[in-house]
Amino acid sequence: MTRFRRRRVTALSINRMIPNALTLLALCSGLTAIRFALQDRWEVAVVAVLVAMLLDGLDGRIARLMGATSELGAQLDSLSDVIAFGVTPAVMIYLWTLSDAGGIGWAACLVYAACCALRLARFNTALVEETSTPLASRYFVGVPAPAAAALALLPLVLSFVLGDLVLRSDVVSVLTLLGVAILMVSRVPTFSAKRLKLKAPQRLIAMVGMVIFVALLIGETWITVSLITLAYLVSIPLAALQHRREQRHGLPEIPDELVLPEDEE
Repeated sequence: MTRFRRRRVTALSINRMIPNALTLLALCSGLTAIRFALQDRWEVAVVAVLVAMLLDGLDGRIARLMGATSELGAQLDSLSDVIAFGVTPAVMIYLWTLSDAGGIGWAACLVYAACCALRLARFNTALVEETSTPLASRYFVGVPAPAAAALALLPLVLSFVLGDLVLRSDVVSVLTLLGVAILMVSRVPTFSAKRLKLKAPQRLIAMVGMVIFVALLIGETWITVSLITLAYLVSIPLAALQHRREQRHGLPEIPDELVLPEDEE
């Protein structure tokens, strides 16, 4: 097994600091979502979390393209994820509906945030332990933190489309937070696009699809976000079934190389 060797942090050029700057911006965007939630500006708060997801998806990739991966960036990425995708969704859901649910509502928020921290700690530890279990290149182990944030906020996002009548419920929010928390720390394989490679015709289709997605996101923002999140939720059991089928056919699970924590999300 090829083990990734992290680079020591020495003097860095401004350009090589860009990935870490993006990570910090993701953290700030996540925290700003709490401020909007305190003002009952729920749509803007969710947008801030989505921006944090976008920045989180860019920082690791840009770091690798620029050859600027580092131990500092790896640790900073996980700390940012805990705040932006662990603490922020829990606080938002608490302010949205669980503040009147007493101790049970707060306990659900604590469990969600703690499981997010445990997930990222497990991932970082797996990269440095000599006896760590190799990670599958085509799958994440459990639900990644940004996807978990989207799932945790799904009732809130759906309420933008369908109204608050049923979705703004203590029971729905508690069950959602606890269910997503379990998925984060579980060993359930979930699809990962980090090793996805497209051939030339597929790239064109993917680019057209991206344009359609952006157009839908601009035109029908909350319907599009809701459908994407629901599609991801449906993909979880499908990934588990495919992973089990690949294991039965003896397909290799060990990747060519381990990946940085930036790759996790």
